[in-house]
Amino acid sequence: MAIGSKELASDELDTFENERLFDELKKAKEELFNLRFQSATGQLESHGRLRAVKRDIARIYTVLRERELGIRATPVAVEAPAKAEKKTTKKAKAETAPVTDDVAAEAVETKEA
Repeated sequence: MAIGSKELASDELDTFENERLFDELKKAKEELFNLRFQSATGQLESHGRLRAVKRDIARIYTVLRERELGIRATPVAVEAPAKAEKKTTKKAKAETAPVTDDVAAEAVETKEA
């Protein structure tokens, strides 16, 4: 395994959904900010942790980009599967759209002409 957090191995990142990856990315960036702040004030105890967090961030970005390009598969949601919406035509949308007085008056005028 590469240097970094034990809980953020690339095999485990494959099982995360994109939302969870963004949450982990946010946490890692906050941790990196805090570590840099500690380093600047001389309070940092483990300098190797800076490197590990940077690698975790890079690993998350890599997984997200590979999913975007279609290199890695996005895991299927465990919750209820998303239902495919019906495709509606413009005519069907127009028939179901609420009619206002102005629109109705214009339709009547165009039919008469």
